[in-house]
Amino acid sequence: MLGAGLSLAGTLFGSLAYAADEPPKNFGLDVKVTAESEDDRDLGTAPGGDLNGIGLDVRPWALGQWGDWSAFVMGQAVTATDTIQTDTLQSDEVNNDRSGSNNQREPDNSYLALREFWVDYAGLTQYPGEHLRFGRQRLREESGMWQDTNIEALNWTFDTTLLRAHLGAAQRFSDYRTDISDLAPADKDRSHVFGDISTQWMPHHWVGLRLHHSDDSGSLPNPGETVDSLDKQTTGDLTWVGVEANGDGYNWHSQMPVNYWASATWLTGNRDRLTTTAVDGERIATGKQSGDVNAYGVDLGLRWNIDEQWRAGAAYARGSGGGKNGEDQFQQTGLESNRSNFTGTRARVARFGEAFRGELSNLQDATLFGSWQMREDYDASVVYHKFWRVDGNSDIGNSGINAPLVNDSKDLGQEADLVVTKYFKQGLLPASMSQSIDEPSTLVRFRGGVFKPGDAYGSHVDSTMHHAFIDVIWRF
Repeated sequence: MLGAGLSLAGTLFGSLAYAADEPPKNFGLDVKVTAESEDDRDLGTAPGGDLNGIGLDVRPWALGQWGDWSAFVMGQAVTATDTIQTDTLQSDEVNNDRSGSNNQREPDNSYLALREFWVDYAGLTQYPGEHLRFGRQRLREESGMWQDTNIEALNWTFDTTLLRAHLGAAQRFSDYRTDISDLAPADKDRSHVFGDISTQWMPHHWVGLRLHHSDDSGSLPNPGETVDSLDKQTTGDLTWVGVEANGDGYNWHSQMPVNYWASATWLTGNRDRLTTTAVDGERIATGKQSGDVNAYGVDLGLRWNIDEQWRAGAAYARGSGGGKNGEDQFQQTGLESNRSNFTGTRARVARFGEAFRGELSNLQDATLFGSWQMREDYDASVVYHKFWRVDGNSDIGNSGINAPLVNDSKDLGQEADLVVTKYFKQGLLPASMSQSIDEPSTLVRFRGGVFKPGDAYGSHVDSTMHHAFIDVIWRF
């Protein structure tokens, strides 16, 4: 699939070049060095779970522009001493599958990849913020809780001062990596259709509506078949309907005394879940658990801008869980990263912990945070989380913790995070070499969290675990 992606990317650029009077004008190179330390994602319940390594991630990119047409391609080459995460957009399936349980989804220490390749047309209307983009691209909305991923998509964007809208369809066909030859089970045969619209009803205050539909047409293993890690665990048709209000909640430039965000999402549809039993050390399919879904999720936040340097705030999120056949179990779209600028700094922070990295599914999270920034040279965020299960007898969604949960306890634990960044503005990239002239050419960032498990993980687990990164980034 990587070779096919390279061929497609080349074809996209070549076809546009024939119609152009001049060659592509923009190119660059992003270089990232990442050191990662993790101990212990299994909380002492299984061997392994520790990680210490350093890696080099090089991303060459080129952008061609011809009138209303443009095309972009970005590659990636990674080499590391261990299977570390140099990419915050990696899926949980890649991040957590380090045990070598199957050869097709086992990440290597070194690999080549295609991150993006797309063509864009901005001539449908006269509005400068309107464009239609096709290809593997980064879909992202500012909360990171609906979309923040690289995926093959057709996406239309309309962005003006008073009105914003998106409409698109997406489906993942490959990870475009030399070390991973098969899709994650959750992505197989799964398509997405989405749209949103929002309006600025007064300066810096937006209200909007968001829709997302996921059609998973894959099949579950038949009863009696052996189940492996590449088999699907769930299928179904799901629809998310969300309403949201935002007062510069994710805008780190905001000069308002108070910022806020508020969203409520309803999930409806039907879902099939695989049921299994253990036989001679193997998992055997016994059937499926089917039912309608009627679930909800909320996310609320308030941030006080004390002065030009200091900010403080609180947030609360809840994703419903439990119910007969899991009918009340909320889940996110599968395209989210849950990373955003909610603390009020340029650095994007994990909404549910740098170590816990939870999904809003049968989860409650109470958050307190403070942040500081000095001009555009430094910023820092300190975040505290307290996590609970909504239903003490049901599982939660994906997280950075691999330890099993025990029944009859809701207390998942607590976490403290620290994210600190030094930016080198004197190395600002020239406009001809950068996708965004506001980006500094170099930064050094520490991001990490210490997680203390609660009673829901039992009394036999480790008292704490940590997950920390140091990133050094140069953009040429």
